[in-house]
Amino acid sequence: MDARRMPQILAHITHPVSCTIHETLWVPCSAKFVLLGATTRNNGALQIYELENTEIKKLKDSVKVDSFKCGTFGASSLENRHLATGDYKGKLCTWDLEDLSLPVFHTKAHESIINAIDGIGGLAVGYGAPEIVTGGRDGRVLVWDTRQKDIPAASFEPASTGGAARECWAVGFGNSYNDDERCVLAGYDNGDLKMFDLRLNRLRWETTLPNGVCGVEYDRKDIKANKCVAVTLEGKMHAFDLRTQHPDKGFAMLTEKLKHSTTVWGVKHLPQNREIFVTLGGDGSLSLYKYSRSLASTGTLISRVSQFVDHLIRVSESWS
Repeated sequence: MDARRMPQILAHITHPVSCTIHETLWVPCSAKFVLLGATTRNNGALQIYELENTEIKKLKDSVKVDSFKCGTFGASSLENRHLATGDYKGKLCTWDLEDLSLPVFHTKAHESIINAIDGIGGLAVGYGAPEIVTGGRDGRVLVWDTRQKDIPAASFEPASTGGAARECWAVGFGNSYNDDERCVLAGYDNGDLKMFDLRLNRLRWETTLPNGVCGVEYDRKDIKANKCVAVTLEGKMHAFDLRTQHPDKGFAMLTEKLKHSTTVWGVKHLPQNREIFVTLGGDGSLSLYKYSRSLASTGTLISRVSQFVDHLIRVSESWS
């Protein structure tokens, strides 16, 4: 087969940076993006870049006291485009990109590192109030409304077992298809994957995967729960069909082990087409997938819940 006829992932522009990158985010509706990370002195690096023809131009370089771990624009309006960040000291802040001197909002969200963050209700995505969810090393999953400082809108605490709490490594909003419904997926370092129902304020579903969960994402946030993907240590990707839930076996699932066998750090769905997503490999590779939907009946799905009625086609795996 001629590889030139297949979709490929190619490097468009490369640019050296002087800090450790933990997160990169496009500024909504612009040719700008934000870089979050840590300087060589373990301070926080917040840099803003813009694409200019075939070059990347640095617009701002702001250094803060504590290293940044994660960020999201998901709870901000398109007009304000405020960036929400989580840092290594457990602080949740939102920033006006026009003035980075002081945060617009800040609170001590977790006891230590905020490992993961996601937002919803902003950018015309999802229904209901704009909210931010954070997952921390302390094992807590907290939902925040920035109009209410210091008190989370919802809190899901780790079980009290007498030992150290399992770290929450990944969080993601979904199922926000009206003003009442909203769910959060949370992945933990021991392989636990949990779905919290914010309308009922309780655990809706949980399972345990063989490896620590490094990334989770619904295929779309603003529709009824349809599909989600969880990626883990040791190069594994798990796709769940959320349309039908077996009372004992849970959701139908497909597992694939990537050939690089290193940690899969994250997963991102294409906004324009929820059937396409990419996984981020620890060896620097990107793996692009596309769902291919079968016409299996609901009855078949329930009786054969251990098999995913949809299957995945690997479109390409190429990175220079």
